Amino acid sequence: MLESAPYLRPTYFLDSDNPDVVEYAHKNTRPGATPEENAVQLYYAVRDDFTYNPYKIDLRPTGLKASDLLKRNYGYCVEKAVLLATAARVVGIPTRLSFFNVRNHIATEKVERMLQTDLLVFHGCTELWLSGRWIKATPAFNAALCTKLNVPTLEFDGKEDSIFQQFDHSGNVFMDYVHEYGAFHDLPYDLFLSELLKHYGAVINDATLAKTGLIIDLNALVA
Repeated sequence: MLESAPYLRPTYFLDSDNPDVVEYAHKNTRPGATPEENAVQLYYAVRDDFTYNPYKIDLRPTGLKASDLLKRNYGYCVEKAVLLATAARVVGIPTRLSFFNVRNHIATEKVERMLQTDLLVFHGCTELWLSGRWIKATPAFNAALCTKLNVPTLEFDGKEDSIFQQFDHSGNVFMDYVHEYGAFHDLPYDLFLSELLKHYGAVINDATLAKTGLIIDLNALVA
């Protein structure tokens, strides 16, 4: 039996009591629908309302709150996982976050050269309590991006895990999960930042990239 309270209440990052988040959640669900149906509706909304953009990253705590993503039309995996988890809590679905290191086999040469690795650190995933169990969903990659990368869109039916595109349409390996950090009722900010600094420290600490505090713009390096 799940003790749901920690997975339903608002937190600093999963600010499900924020009026904009509440409005977004209700706009993308419907009264009387099952939790599974509402989870699916929210998944597709978050997946495709925000273009996946890993090049403009706000690592400040305020920039990682669910309500902050609603101020723009782009985000990366952690931000989008946070928003999905938060919006689901609004409509009574218990949620938590899980994180992985993922090896991306088709990252562009420029991005790999910039990061000095093809390892994507702290890839974010939402876990939703549906039909008596935790089910993983990853709303990071919007449909238009998948078409551009020649990989199938990541679908979600509210019944089975939906966490990665293993192959592209040509049968080439697209990505695999190489490390799991575990699940958390809120974004583990200190762990998140320390892992990014450990793996990408040279990039994050580069004074030419830090625009304001921990706001990082990588576009200049991949142009």
